[in-house]
Amino acid sequence: MKCRRCKEVAIIDLPSHNFAFCKECFLMFFEKQIQKGIEEFNLISEGDKVLVALSGGKDSLVLMLVLSKLGYDVTGFHIDLAIGQSSIKAREVCERFCEKHGLTLVVKEMAKEGLAIPSVKRALKRPICSVCGKIKRYYFNQTARELGFDSLATGHNLDDEIARLTSNTLRWDRAYLSDQGPFLPEAEGFRKKIKPLWRVTEYESAHYSFLMGIENHYAPCPYSSGASFSVLKSLWVDLELAMPGRKIDFYQGFLTRGRPAFQAEEKIKGKNLEPCETCGYPTSSGSICGVCRIRLAVEERVKEMEDEMSYDFMDSDPKDVVEASPE
Repeated sequence: MKCRRCKEVAIIDLPSHNFAFCKECFLMFFEKQIQKGIEEFNLISEGDKVLVALSGGKDSLVLMLVLSKLGYDVTGFHIDLAIGQSSIKAREVCERFCEKHGLTLVVKEMAKEGLAIPSVKRALKRPICSVCGKIKRYYFNQTARELGFDSLATGHNLDDEIARLTSNTLRWDRAYLSDQGPFLPEAEGFRKKIKPLWRVTEYESAHYSFLMGIENHYAPCPYSSGASFSVLKSLWVDLELAMPGRKIDFYQGFLTRGRPAFQAEEKIKGKNLEPCETCGYPTSSGSICGVCRIRLAVEERVKEMEDEMSYDFMDSDPKDVVEASPE
């Protein structure tokens, strides 16, 4: 198999594009796909300061590296979720990556914000993945506003977007379908959100990461078992094998024909956003935003646990209490 561009020995075959590439030509092709995706929807304007969400996974690190190589003004942003060794390793990967490539990294620690994810999980009787996502979106946007960034970039690739689109379509979730796409414009206290990897698959991103020698944190989150997106991604893998190119065709068809219809419908409904009384974050859920309510729930749970420990101590037999030595 020969490279479609230079006729050297190919190392990767991309049936969806009907191309095979050698290493150098694939790297060039991949970066051009990112640039094409940016230009198609004007994701990044001249002079934009871009805050890139870094999880430590391959896609976010690939995005950061490619945007910097393309000449964009980028800064990494990592949220330390305080999930034991998982968070420690993910943060270390992000720090080593940015140091290696001379890139700036901003870190926000959830333990210092009173929102360590293990504590949140104990306090709430809700699926932790959705709550964690809400917290990350909140701090991503708040940090961008506080530090003066114009755009928020995430490493969602075509497979991520297709899985999300399928999930939203199966539920006919019109609100989410109206918002889904490579970008959300700035509005009412929210910075512009962009997904420059929307044209490339997870397979392509993984190859770019490997060829560029990018160290990444690949261990799954200990709380992520049972996530539905993995099932939907598997369905699309089988479909793409049978019908190469179906992923990008389906997604682009949605962007040009499906999304505008849902946007028009949702625009009629509108949303009234007011600043949260506690933190000022835009919210449509009352006087206090969702993240501030989560923080209050965690604080209440901590107090309950302290009270329970106090009661247990008061009810214990004095003979069971060992006094500390004066020394």
